Amino acid sequence: MAPVHDTAHARNRILDAAERLFARHGFDGTSTAHLARAAGVPKGLLFYYFPTKPDILTTLLDERLTAAAWEPGPLVVAGDPVRTLLNLADRVRSDRDASGVLRDVIWHEARIRPEVRAVLSRYRHSLHDAITSALRASVPAVVEGRALHAAAAAWAAIITARPLDPPPHAGTGDRPVDATSLQSVARLLSAGLLSTATTT
Repeated sequence: MAPVHDTAHARNRILDAAERLFARHGFDGTSTAHLARAAGVPKGLLFYYFPTKPDILTTLLDERLTAAAWEPGPLVVAGDPVRTLLNLADRVRSDRDASGVLRDVIWHEARIRPEVRAVLSRYRHSLHDAITSALRASVPAVVEGRALHAAAAAWAAIITARPLDPPPHAGTGDRPVDATSLQSVARLLSAGLLSTATTT
């Protein structure tokens, strides 16, 4: 198939191709020539939009993770922090399963690239803020601020953790924590949070 030279969409095609190829072969294992072919653009056009190969990676992470940011409000169940936490976990899992950036790229490259670790840190801080906001809205009492932040940090760590050794039967979309365990942890965090509630 002949390359498509539609520059209006070339930049997005380059980023789409980068997401696929970096997820499959890693950043170092993907040449700019391969990337240009996969995107259907001349190599010169690739360098027009992204002067260096690392520019492609940082742009991909910044733009796709920013796009993954979301408003936690619709996930809040008033009076039910456990259900709220589980809704947040489902949303993060859904985003991860749908995104090569969240599912593969960022985890592969964070081990060796400080700029990727910085992007991952910003993503986790944003997620922590969303969880804190959702928990505050769902808890039917005024709870201690430090406990609220600790619960949000713990939940963010749990739902973004990658399994070290997936079980042999695990397929795509494997879960770091099974649903029953996740619900038990959500109940534990909720009980701890409610134990700090102040009476009025």
